[in-house]
Amino acid sequence: MKQYDLVVIGAGPAGMTAAIYGVRANLSVLMVDKLAPGGQVINTNEVDNYPGLPKINGAELCMQMFTHCQDLGVHFDYKTVKEIEIKDEVQRVIHFKEDDSLVETPTVIIATGTRPRELAISGEEALKGTAISWCAICDGTKYAGKDVVIIGGGNSAVDEGTYLAGIVNSLTIVTDFDLTADPTSCDYLRSLENVTVYPYKKVTAFEIKEDGSMAGVRFCDKETGENEQLIPCDGVFEYIGAVPSTEFVQNLGITESHGYIEHNDHMETKWPGIYGAGDSNSKFLRQIVTAISDGATAAQEASNYLKKLCAQGKY
Repeated sequence: MKQYDLVVIGAGPAGMTAAIYGVRANLSVLMVDKLAPGGQVINTNEVDNYPGLPKINGAELCMQMFTHCQDLGVHFDYKTVKEIEIKDEVQRVIHFKEDDSLVETPTVIIATGTRPRELAISGEEALKGTAISWCAICDGTKYAGKDVVIIGGGNSAVDEGTYLAGIVNSLTIVTDFDLTADPTSCDYLRSLENVTVYPYKKVTAFEIKEDGSMAGVRFCDKETGENEQLIPCDGVFEYIGAVPSTEFVQNLGITESHGYIEHNDHMETKWPGIYGAGDSNSKFLRQIVTAISDGATAAQEASNYLKKLCAQGKY
């Protein structure tokens, strides 16, 4: 069984920062992710709130972070974690799904982030991956000159909506509250001639044509259920929040009722040597800069914890 001083689960900004800080603390570090490094940032067209790098493409920013990890000697592997086993007082065993392989480590940083929430309404399952997407950067170009609906009104909806508005014929935004991103971005999006916003609405169904393609989005007033409308469209992008990717740690009892990891100011969970970082943590603000802060803190605490174990002769 392979042994590392630190295993980082997740290769988004939090995970990559943790790995960088871990290696710089002279730890042997393994970083794993089931997908390409970068997390959800890799699907962001433009990041304009990262200090010193205004208006940088999300994928470009993530590639710079990952290159930094590689240059420092961080070991990376494409793996899906099945379970974290508490072996004894010090050692934790990481079980991987792909080949039932195992890795042993005294410290683990969980930085698995979140995945998009779904509406779970009529027509969604049939249209997922064809006419319903959660990534405008990935799929937006196929709707050039066509009619598109965005569901949601938060930061992702507004940012991706601004990007899509420059591609599509018409963009309709349906949200159960109102646009809630920063006011400047919201005002700009509303000002675009091909954008229409329907606030305080509840989406009830996706209508499907006989050939299986998208016919349109049906919605009504959120509070009363009245004023039902059908907006014809070619495609839909959903931005209605996120779900933490923490199912594999449910056996540890370190998550709150919504699945986010509970931790203290040092990113420590209730298990010694196990830390949380990034968007999968229970926290107020989920941004690239806060994820990076979490990753740095968690790695520093892991390093301090290992020093204590060594001083006690336990590692």
